[in-house]
Amino acid sequence: MFKKILIANRGEIACRVIKTCRKLGIATVAVYSEADREALFVEMADEAVAIGAAPARESYLVMDKIIAACKATGAEAVHPGYGFLSENEAFAQRLEAEGIVFIGPKASSIAAMGDKIASKRIAREAGVSTIPGHNEAIGSKEEAVEIARRIGYPVMIKASAGGGGKGLRVAWNDQEAAECFVSCQTEARNAFGDDRVFIEKFIEEPRHIEIQVLGDAYGNIIYLNERECSIQRRHQKVIEEAPSPFLDAATRRAMGEQAVKLAHAVGYQSAGTVEFVVGRDKSFYFLEMNTRLQVEHPVTEFITGLDLVEWMIRIAAGERLPFRQEDVRLEGWAIECRINAEDPFRGFLPSVGRLVKFIPPPEEGGVRVDTGVYEGAEISMHYDSMIAKLITHGATRAAAIEKMREALNAFVIRGVASNIAFQAALMQHPRFVAGHFDTGFIATHYPKGFDASDVPHDDPAFLLSVAAVLQYRWQARAATISGQMPGHRYEPENEFVLCSEGEQMRKAKVAPQGQTCFTVSFAAEGETHELVLDWRFGEILCRGRYDGRPFCLQVERRGLGWRLLHWGKEIAVSALSPRAAELLRWMPKKAPPDSSRFLLSPMPGLLTQITVAPGQEVKAGEVLAKIEAMKMENILRAERDGVVDQWLAKPGESLAVDQPILSFR
Repeated sequence: MFKKILIANRGEIACRVIKTCRKLGIATVAVYSEADREALFVEMADEAVAIGAAPARESYLVMDKIIAACKATGAEAVHPGYGFLSENEAFAQRLEAEGIVFIGPKASSIAAMGDKIASKRIAREAGVSTIPGHNEAIGSKEEAVEIARRIGYPVMIKASAGGGGKGLRVAWNDQEAAECFVSCQTEARNAFGDDRVFIEKFIEEPRHIEIQVLGDAYGNIIYLNERECSIQRRHQKVIEEAPSPFLDAATRRAMGEQAVKLAHAVGYQSAGTVEFVVGRDKSFYFLEMNTRLQVEHPVTEFITGLDLVEWMIRIAAGERLPFRQEDVRLEGWAIECRINAEDPFRGFLPSVGRLVKFIPPPEEGGVRVDTGVYEGAEISMHYDSMIAKLITHGATRAAAIEKMREALNAFVIRGVASNIAFQAALMQHPRFVAGHFDTGFIATHYPKGFDASDVPHDDPAFLLSVAAVLQYRWQARAATISGQMPGHRYEPENEFVLCSEGEQMRKAKVAPQGQTCFTVSFAAEGETHELVLDWRFGEILCRGRYDGRPFCLQVERRGLGWRLLHWGKEIAVSALSPRAAELLRWMPKKAPPDSSRFLLSPMPGLLTQITVAPGQEVKAGEVLAKIEAMKMENILRAERDGVVDQWLAKPGESLAVDQPILSFR
């Protein structure tokens, strides 16, 4: 077994590898960029080596610096995590030449599966089902259109070296095929240094299901069941679960056996994933093989009881798999939500900045949090947007979903926007709960994006009751102030008019039944509820019981009212006296400023290009500028016809959110 391992990665996955190394008694070395100097993984590692500036191309992608760090620290092996150099054939070869063990498959396996064009040929030869398409590199957008017509729309245009949703587009007509070809080529060239693009048939109503494989150096290869990854947004996975609610035992076995065939065909050693697209009739086709650890590996660990990072290390150290296919367990159900720094209410635009509050739910009772951040840490624009992975495990799918809903309630993130509200909405969507979905689920059910009205809540009286009790306690505390003049003591209100966004005013009366127990009556509706609160002033998390049922929600004092978050629903509630509520109706509302004359940056990022000049006429839908943020290219288009007045920013400039880029006449 190795004595010291260097982790050629950052963030959550670096922390994850360090935890397993500690369990095995292996010392760890972290490498870090200037932006990650104070990161959690740097603190957790036994040693840390600085390797360059914040951009990955100057640090985490520089092989010479990582190899030099291995030699300087005496690390015998390198775990690449996922992303960066994890599927780089040249990196695995360089390490081998230097006498350093690569904790992953052999370079030949990476090369065979890393080229998506070659991998499909190998898969066909191994007897694995593949999707119809043109599997040779395409030279021009005209050729792309011609091939797309021949295959038949819709088609999927993919970068050969792509991954993680980058360099991938779906085209439904000739114009989209030409545009998508250019976008995929550009994105792939920038992200992977390889702009080869191919085209294949897009399977309608597809499900994305992948098989986890594990192989040793002695020819033993097994599959560890499947993961359902169909809930995606812009080809980026949002929710993963194991097993799949769609597969039956026969299909699972057939897919697993084909995945093992492919792994044997390339002499696979280590953990890897064979991805399939599955049709409505359970027909399945090979997509690609990821020759690394997957982001969503924890759901497989929950249902099998295996530590995949540990077995990657053991296999790399020369150990033989001690179990066979029939020994693989499938116990219970696991679900993973990716918690990302993005604003679901602003088109999922990236959010960067400091984590003013970061309180993950307790890791107990089948709840697990994998993260690489801490309260006060910085979310950087230079890397991906993941803050954490939240994983729950239950005896059934329904139990795992219920645990996830409660865990999302208890996950506190402030300072940057997060997608927790969106994840909570998905956990309550009837079709997700029923297991009836495909990769187009989010596009179908949220065609105009996501807004607050998309977050369901089946008991708004609960939120209003909490707000009323919080206001009563706030006023009761104020009544205890010392030095009040006789005859002028402050008496707390117990009758309130509750006003919330999207809700009509409702009158409520609060009656204390002790220190923590209250009844809330809505006379007009004839409702009375009992509320027991376990909460102190200043705390964000509020726990208690509502009509005997336990709950956890997030509360904050905002102005004269309260901001409440529960099941992803966020509402601002003002609890006013009847007289104050009457006067509120006469208060004027301030109109927002007119920003229609400006093109504003919707996110923090790097302005890479402005495609129009001052004085130029533009039409609605025309491309105006391009911004790069968190490794993705974002295109800004004109919302209406107009004439460009002047540039207010220059290409190469780092933009803040809502910063003007150009103005219109």
